[in-house]
Amino acid sequence: MSDPARTELKKRVYAQRYVYLLRCADDTLYCGISTDPQARLKQHNYGVGAKYTRGRGPCELVHVEGPYEYGRALSREAEIKRMTRQQKEALIDNTKNRC
Repeated sequence: MSDPARTELKKRVYAQRYVYLLRCADDTLYCGISTDPQARLKQHNYGVGAKYTRGRGPCELVHVEGPYEYGRALSREAEIKRMTRQQKEALIDNTKNRC
């Protein structure tokens, strides 16, 4: 692997990630990770994000956590996905109260 390619790979691997929750138009919640949640929201709303959100837009960004290192972001995403709907709503309510 050439030095520029190795440098680019390191940037992507070590980039800080955010865990985010979206509320879709059908009132379902979607959890994901991204280096830029606002840009990722645009992708979801343009129909090029996750398969789950296609046809469920427009989506609204309702919760963001981080930044985390990649592994920690994946772990936190998994934790949130295991939460009940009620627990996710409480997480969103806490976000609103901080703003």
